[in-house]
Amino acid sequence: MEYELVDLDDVPVTDLSGVESVPPDLNIRPVGEHLGLSEMRATVWYFDPGEEIQYHAHSEQEELYFVLEGAFSLKLGRSGETEYVDAGPGTFWVAEPKVGHGHRNVGDDRGVVLSFGAPPVDDPGLNPHDLEHAEF
Repeated sequence: MEYELVDLDDVPVTDLSGVESVPPDLNIRPVGEHLGLSEMRATVWYFDPGEEIQYHAHSEQEELYFVLEGAFSLKLGRSGETEYVDAGPGTFWVAEPKVGHGHRNVGDDRGVVLSFGAPPVDDPGLNPHDLEHAEF
């Protein structure tokens, strides 16, 4: 693939409530899969008011997020060193491997977040409180 182009409206919505191994029950548009990305993941996430991605970490994957719509409360940092930060449209945040992160839509309207993760490995969310003495 030298390059690909896609309009977001042309990427089908995936309802994660039908995927047992992937919480939470959100709707996403797997942009990276649609574009055939091999070195990173790219996903647009849709959050109804109160929906969240719980505080978690990854052993290998670095993640970058960008708020497109909505108001979010972020929980960021290693276990025992977390802070809560408000984020709205135009806000970026990143979490390196083994650093906890999570976010909740605290607004009254739908929230939309664009995320990138690399490398694109099977790296399920881990409990950050268990990582202090973990070996990878």
